[in-house]
Amino acid sequence: MKLVEKLGMTRSTPELYEKIAPGPGLDIHAFHNIKSLVHTRLVDLLDFSAIEDVPDATLREWIRDVTRDVSSSEKIPLNRKEQDVLISDVVDEILGLGPIEPLIKDNTIQDILVNNFKNIYVEKSGVLYLTPIQFRDNAHLMQIIDRIVSSVGRRIDESSPMVDARLSDGSRVNAIIPPLAIDGPMLSIRKFGYTPLTLEDLISKNCIVPQIVEFLSAAIKSKLNILLSGGTGSGKTTLLNVLSAFIPKAERIVTIEDSAELQLQQPHVVRLESRPANMEGKGEVSLRDLVKNSLRMRPDRVIIGEVRGAEAMDMLQAMNTGHPGSISTIHANSARDALSRLEVMVSMGAMTISETALRALTASAINIVVHLARLPDGQRKFISLSEITGMEGGIITIQDLFVFDQEGLDASGNVFGSFKATGIPSVFSEHINRSGIKLNRDIFNFNRGIGK
Repeated sequence: MKLVEKLGMTRSTPELYEKIAPGPGLDIHAFHNIKSLVHTRLVDLLDFSAIEDVPDATLREWIRDVTRDVSSSEKIPLNRKEQDVLISDVVDEILGLGPIEPLIKDNTIQDILVNNFKNIYVEKSGVLYLTPIQFRDNAHLMQIIDRIVSSVGRRIDESSPMVDARLSDGSRVNAIIPPLAIDGPMLSIRKFGYTPLTLEDLISKNCIVPQIVEFLSAAIKSKLNILLSGGTGSGKTTLLNVLSAFIPKAERIVTIEDSAELQLQQPHVVRLESRPANMEGKGEVSLRDLVKNSLRMRPDRVIIGEVRGAEAMDMLQAMNTGHPGSISTIHANSARDALSRLEVMVSMGAMTISETALRALTASAINIVVHLARLPDGQRKFISLSEITGMEGGIITIQDLFVFDQEGLDASGNVFGSFKATGIPSVFSEHINRSGIKLNRDIFNFNRGIGK
């Protein structure tokens, strides 16, 4: 008899990544019962305050002994392989994040989405899949959420039912619980890549093409200010990491983020991270505070992981006052929309400034807007590279240099189309040439089909 038959449960199987579809009803109560018995016995035997100092092999052997005792007393015979399955679950319960610990360790997964204790989804290669993994109940899920948030000095309860945090590996975590979450606690984890994607990876996956990369390299080296826009999960941070490789190693870089994700390879990087208010509502350090402070740290470049509020004004002023070459990301649906969102964010700072003056400030601060998107087949792809050319009639003028023209979907549902130049040479060509960088004029005239 298999372990799944003895314990009435299923584990991660090849069906773990089946596309979203209702799974068969699974009785996992027997498994949770024996696991609870093993856990209870361990609580009686072990000092959990010092458990982290115990070697993994020793801990597993202790758990194996207790598992044998419990399985014998409960008359559930387990072979060696079946014991290993149960032991791994108990170890994850003690030292990790319970049922989702294997998902945390799976580097092919980008997002883990827990929609109450019964429904756990993962995102893999841009597509969502339903997993057969479950928590015991909502109380069990709450224990794991408490473990995550307490490890970073935060709390979550009815008086503070939402929290943003991050795991020790940098993965972003958002949790929201009742009464705000009607169907039970919700947990979202954006995984932090252990092996950052390289430029070669993006090109081989047809996320971008060499001609566009050549222009971006020249723009960064010549210290043009760049804004990366796109929706959630469109690859903004990934591209920012890749492009940062073009920054000269001799420069001093200050990075400012809500949750530290950037993995810059330069030797002279100062990493700053904002801090939320404590339990008494004090001690908050906002992105705006960090942007202001960074200008006193003698940076050659300031990189803001994502601009999302009143710090937009400080960023624009920094770009206009001796800190060229700055880079940031923003949530937006297009390059034009990104500029509109900047206007709204500046107004969040309660600063009185005319619309015309604000647009003039933006037009002189931002040079390049790169827009990214996640397409229907899950691909994350470059969509457009636009440059701001100035003001005309109170409106910021913007022109596309390179675009991805999506032409349709093939029989397998994969997007096909063309990366192409619009044929318009950059207004910053002379600026780039003065920086000692020779641009190949052919990059402004190409058309490369993808997926046809």
